[in-house]
Order: sequence, then C-alpha cells, then structure tokens
Amino acid sequence: MFHRIGDFVVRRAWWVIGAWLVAAVAIISTAPTITAQTDESAFLPKHYESIQAAELQAKAFPANFSPGAFALFERTDGGKLTEADKATAEKVAKGLADKHIESVETVLPVGKTYAPDGTFGMSMIAIDKKVMQKPEAADAAKALREAGTELTAGTPVKMLLGGPAASILDQQDSSKLAEALIGIGTVVIILLTLWLIFRSPIVALLPIVSIFVYSMVANGLIADASKVFGLKADNSMSAILIVVLFGVGTDYFLFLMFRYRERLRAGDDRKEAVVNAVGRVGEAIASAAGAVVAAFAVLVFSSLGMFTALGPSLAIAVAVTAFASVTLVPAVLSVLPERVLFRRVVEWLRWDGRHLAWLARGARGPRPAGNFQKHWMRQAKGTRFAALGGGVQRRPAVAALASGLVLIALAAAALGYKGTFDLASGSMPKTKESMVVQDRMMKGFSAGAADPSHVYLTATGGAKLDTAGLDAYRTALAGTPGVAAVPAERTQLSKDGLTADITVILKDAPATNKAIDTMGGLRDTAHGSAPSGTEALVGGQTSIFKDINTAMVHDYTLVFPLAALLILVILALQLRSVVAPWYLMASVGLGFGATLGATSLIFQRIGGEPGLMFMLPIFIYLFVVAIGTDYNILMIARLREEVKEGRSPREAAGQAIKHAGPTVAAAGFILAATFGTMLLAGNSLFSQMGFSIAFGIIISAFVMAMFFTPAITALLGRAAWWPGHQDAADHDGPAVPQAEPQPAGRI
Repeated sequence: MFHRIGDFVVRRAWWVIGAWLVAAVAIISTAPTITAQTDESAFLPKHYESIQAAELQAKAFPANFSPGAFALFERTDGGKLTEADKATAEKVAKGLADKHIESVETVLPVGKTYAPDGTFGMSMIAIDKKVMQKPEAADAAKALREAGTELTAGTPVKMLLGGPAASILDQQDSSKLAEALIGIGTVVIILLTLWLIFRSPIVALLPIVSIFVYSMVANGLIADASKVFGLKADNSMSAILIVVLFGVGTDYFLFLMFRYRERLRAGDDRKEAVVNAVGRVGEAIASAAGAVVAAFAVLVFSSLGMFTALGPSLAIAVAVTAFASVTLVPAVLSVLPERVLFRRVVEWLRWDGRHLAWLARGARGPRPAGNFQKHWMRQAKGTRFAALGGGVQRRPAVAALASGLVLIALAAAALGYKGTFDLASGSMPKTKESMVVQDRMMKGFSAGAADPSHVYLTATGGAKLDTAGLDAYRTALAGTPGVAAVPAERTQLSKDGLTADITVILKDAPATNKAIDTMGGLRDTAHGSAPSGTEALVGGQTSIFKDINTAMVHDYTLVFPLAALLILVILALQLRSVVAPWYLMASVGLGFGATLGATSLIFQRIGGEPGLMFMLPIFIYLFVVAIGTDYNILMIARLREEVKEGRSPREAAGQAIKHAGPTVAAAGFILAATFGTMLLAGNSLFSQMGFSIAFGIIISAFVMAMFFTPAITALLGRAAWWPGHQDAADHDGPAVPQAEPQPAGRI
C-alpha cells in the first residue's frame, strides 16, 4: 500500500504540495482561538465533592467575599512597618478602590491584618468570580500592580500582588517565555543536528519548513475539535504541542530521509528512491504514529479535563504529522534534485575509484579512471553501528542481560516517587511576584491561612439550620489532625438559614501532600460529626487537590492498561506476530519505570524537591511508552525485513542495528534534545517534564531499540514472529537491492 502511496505522491508531487498549502491557509483562517483554562476545579467532573461544594457555595453565598488577589505591603528596606508606613498602606488600599479597576469589586483596608513580626500588612481584594474563571483575570492583576506601583512611588513602602489572579498573570508570562525558549531551542537543535548529519543546509531546513506548514493544519484542527467537543486547555498545552510537532515530525522525517539516502546509494534515481523509501518505512511510520495516537486518544477517558483536552490535541497533531510524512515530505523530496540535497554524495558517487589517491598526490599526472562507488560503499562496512550490530549478533544474551539490568536498576528507584499538587508554583519560577507573596504569607501566618478550606453544613429536612450545635461541630473539626484553627467569628450563615460556611485553617500549605492527607481526615470528621438532619461538603483548594489525586488513581487504573492494550494490538498487526509485541511492551514498561526512577533520583533525592508534579507519570507513560515505541517499531520492522531477505535471526539483528541504528540514534538524540529544551523554561513543571521525557527517549533509543529489543529477538529466533511468515516471498513491496549506509555525520 505504501509503495502505491509513494508512487502517487511522486507522480502528483506539485498537486500534493499545493493541496497542503491550500489546506493550511483554509484551516488556520477559519479556526477559532483556543482559550486556556486557569481554574483547577474546571478540570474535574461534577460528581467530586470539591465541585459540589463549590456549586453549593455559589448558590448559598453568592455575595460571599472571596479574595481574588492579595496586596502585600512591606518596606523597601525589609524592616518593620512604622505607623507612617501603615498609614501609607491604608492610603494605597483606598487608592486602589478609588480607581475602580475593571472586574475589581472590593479592596478591603489593611486594618489589623499584619504579620506577627510586623514586617508586612495585607489587603484582600475581591475580583468578579466569573472573570476569575478566565484568563482575563490577569488583566485585573496587571492593572492592580501598575496602580500599586504608581500609588507607592516616592514612599518607603512597596506593594506586591499575590493570590489567584496574580498567579494567572505570572503563569501567562512564564508560559510565553517558555514557549519562546522552547521554540527557539527546538529549531536550533534540529538545524544543527541535521546539518551535522547530512552536511546540507537544505536538508536541515526542510523539516522546519514542512513542520511549519502542517503544524498550522494541526493547530487549526485542534482548535476546531476544542470548540466542538468543549475541550479545556491549560497554559502548558502550547509548549507541549511545539515539542511534539517538531520532535515527532523530525523523527518521521529522519525515518524517511535515511532510507531515501540509502536507496540513492543503491543506485535508484531520485523519484524511484522516494517511492522505495515510502514503501519501506511508510508502514513503520504509520504503525509508530498509530501507537502514539492510540495512547494519546485514550486520555478522553481521563477524569481530568486537562488530559481530556491534551490527549486528543496531541493525537491530532501526531496523526497530521504522520500523514504529512508520507505525503508532503516525499512530494518535496521528489521535486528537489539530489544535487541540491546531497551535492557531495552525488559527486562522490560519480568519481572514480582512484580519485582519492590522485588527489592525495596533489592532482599530479593524468586524472585516473575507475569506479569510486564500490570503494565508497566498502568503506561503510566499518561503521560503529556495524560494530554494535556485530556485537549483538555474536552475544545477544549478554546484550539483553546488560541492557535489562540497567532498566531494572533504574526502575527500582521509582519506588521512591512522591507526587506534589502545587501546580501554580510548579509552572513558574519562585522569583515571580505571586510566588514571593505566597512565600511571605506562609512564613508570616499559618501556612494554610492564605487559602483556607471550607465546610458547608446544610439542613436536609427543609427546616432552617439549628445553629446551637455549631460550636460542638466546630470543636470536632478543630480536633482533626492537621487542622490549625476553626475560628467561630468566620462562620457565616446563608440568607435562607439553610447552610453554614465554616472556615477551616489547615496547618500546612493547601497544595502540600500533608494538607491533602489532612483533607481525608477532615472529610471523615465533617461527614461523621455532622448533626442529625444535616449533610456536609468540604470545599476549597485542598479539597480540589484531594479529588484530583483520586482522579489520577482512576486514570492510572484505566488509561494506562487501555493505552497499553491498543499499542499491543497495533504492534501485533504491524509485525504479524503475537509473540514480539509482548516483549516489546515489557521493554517499554521497563523504560517507563526506569525513567520515573531516574527522575525521582534527580529531583527528589538529589534536588531536594518534596515530590514530582502529580501529572508527570502520565506524561512519562504517554511520551516514553508511545513515542519511545517508535524506535522499537523502526528497529523491529527492519529486523523483520532482514529476516524476510533470508537472514538468520542473529544475522538479521546485526543488520537491523547496522542499517536502522543511525536513524534511531539521530532521531532519538533530536527528540530527546527537543524535550530537553523544556529545562530552559525555568520552572519545576517543565524542568521535570523536560528531563524525564528526554531521559526516557534516550533509554528508548539507545538501550531498548539498540540493544534490548534486537537481542531478545535474536535469542527467540523465528519464534518471535509466530504465527507470521518469515520467508523471502513475504514482501510488502517490490524487492530492492540493499545498500550499506555511511556513518552518521557523513555524506
């Protein structure tokens, strides 16, 4: 089938290129704008307690004061506030209220809200709740900061803005910077690496230009899908899409390019080489993309809105990338003369066998005649990948054992994994203003005072709530381990008298694991100690994180097995085997464990982080298991091809590493380096994602695909392909002569 696709694309190359350009313009011009979701609660289904509590709060206490921001006042020299400084703070708070900033509803005076050590005071600011659910909350935060700077000018007092709205603003700024750094870093890495491999600026630029075209198509389709299905995006999606489109797109480009170059060396003309390249690696690209798309698509079954949006978006991006890799890229290759792509290669192929010696003598005497092509191809037999392939061919048991032990040792470290839910601080540097305010508030007051939890006690019989029993109920809540205080003065009663809002201040910061553990006990106490005829719901940020944790456990038990099953089926269909897919999946499972273990060691044990971001295991699973499987698929597909040519399983393993090794190494390096650009973002979330996925890709390419998979296949022999056929007649396309590749980095 892929030979036919390649033949059609080559014969209609300009039509294919034109169709892609027209589609890109049409789709991007009609696509809606993707709006990032900033409210964590929006990512949870409505049956979770935290969401039910939020809905009850909105219904029973519509006018309840809920701070959208905190204005923190402190001296510029860091000293204690004087009475004059406090007067300045009150004046600034009143000035903020008098400016009537859009969406800002109330600015409370500082009053007695000063830190115990007297170093700062705090004013709570209410922002329209509807706006707080949208990115526009950042506009209000920006206006408040600008006004605060203006009002404190010329005084020894400075104002810092923190709280949810300020966090949204800082996250947006960090995301823009991260996208720019990741985008620039990714492009530079791809350009430099491809130039070093092919020594051709045209080849280096080709994937960048191609990806730019079909990324517009992918982003447009993602925007359409988000609008139609109501998918909720977050601020990290754009940066992840950049890496996936460029990383996977370059991977598939290399799959095709190395085989195209191999066919040129075998003597094919340009168009014939493109057709044979598509015919030989098209199935591997389709299978690899199918595995990735399946793994991403199953995220629609996730309980978390952030994944139900991210999964289909990435699936669309990879599907478009794969389709472009077997249509647009081959079409471009077929219209570019090989002398433009590989000027040096073509010239060397046309030179004679004694030309090098003639040049070494300083070009003295008559120019010799001969055939340089045979000499050039003979030199390729001493490549490093040929040596690696020979080693695995001779000692497959040693290669399998050594690579397997490396994976198992690293996977054992995954037992030390701990998750953390502080997404706000994880998605921006700690030097951002909102993070500085959060840190100051946690040190000045109880760590949980900045964002307390709330217990909503509602009468169920239709009669008004009996407030006489509230004191005993508050005492029970206060006795929960991990609760700092349940202040009676902060208890509010709804206008209809049916619901009480009881404020509960935890000892620990809302997003910490200790606070989340406390939430479990608080819920038990709130439900178990509720007076007769009432029911309780626990809300607040910590309650949301508790439910997110529960949702993640659900996803681990559903999404992981379902994605693994789909990948297993795709591998079985591609390899025509029921044996090989099982040990391939076992190897990627070890790769997942090794990646999580190495990340835990680096960030928790060595870096001293309290834990890894809660969504990291799913990202590792999807990118390492799904995308990392690409290299296993490419290697095993080449190994199967060599077996069909009549070689023994061990010989096939050696030849597969020799021929596919340069492709896997180059693609793995580029993809790992592109994900590694996330380390430039300067925040915990992207740093952990960048390191873990880059490390996982390296493990997938240089341990699993290069050693473990071919070694196990060589040991199993023809049983690995059962019940498929391995005879030479079982070809997917016309037989083509084999050619020896030159070392990576040489043309």
